[in-house]
Amino acid sequence: MRIATWNVNSIRARVNRTVDWMIREDVDVLAMQEIKCKPEQFPLEQFEEAGYEVAVHGLNQWNGVAIASRLPMTDVVTQFTDMPGFLKGEEGPGLPLEARALGATVHGVRLWSLYVPNGRALDDPHYVYKLDWLARLKADAAGWLAANPGVPFALLGDFNVAPFDSDMGDPTVVPGLSTHVSPPERDALAAFGEIGLTDVVRPIVPDGFTYWDYKQLRFPRNEGMRIDFILGSPAFADLVTDASIHRNERKGEAPSDHVPVLVDLDLATEDDDDRPMIF
Repeated sequence: MRIATWNVNSIRARVNRTVDWMIREDVDVLAMQEIKCKPEQFPLEQFEEAGYEVAVHGLNQWNGVAIASRLPMTDVVTQFTDMPGFLKGEEGPGLPLEARALGATVHGVRLWSLYVPNGRALDDPHYVYKLDWLARLKADAAGWLAANPGVPFALLGDFNVAPFDSDMGDPTVVPGLSTHVSPPERDALAAFGEIGLTDVVRPIVPDGFTYWDYKQLRFPRNEGMRIDFILGSPAFADLVTDASIHRNERKGEAPSDHVPVLVDLDLATEDDDDRPMIF
């Protein structure tokens, strides 16, 4: 089974690129982030024509997550336990929940499409929100894993954290002074290792960025960041046979500023031998 994650940066603007890539790469499941639309605005027709069903969680023109799958999805949820909300200028419980998380089970594999808050600046309330969001996601994942240790489980998406200095090639992002590379953010991401989740792509693809800003020729200069990840449980990691970062999807007309990250699992599906060929 082939599973991928991609911050598409507006699915309505990039639906053709997205579906074409999925068909070309024979993707079974794609977790999408930053779809920037409500469910009724999502371009379902193109996905359905290609053989995918789609679960969508979007509230407005910001954020938004989705999962497209060739296989049936079950247990679809749009938030994790104690997921925090955010409203500028407001604090405390009961704040509006943003469309940043979507969970589903596909062929016995539990998957989450996640768009972690950006953080904006080290002194911004959004930074506190980001750290809280990651901490509560970790707590939810830990509880789920303890209850279901044998079920393959993965968190996929745009984590908005570059965990190592080698993951940061943008000269405007300064460790200790900028978001994405501050010690608390890096510690928050590393903490997922404490509950048994690991970056299943890095052992196979140790180098490479997944995001390049549109400004200042960041892509031609390869001044990017590695901020999109697939964090898998031991049961998930044991199934991984290959992984790739699809850098070429940052090229061409109107690309997203992120590129797909993909893993292959040694998990046969009943459709493997009789899928229709699509040209």
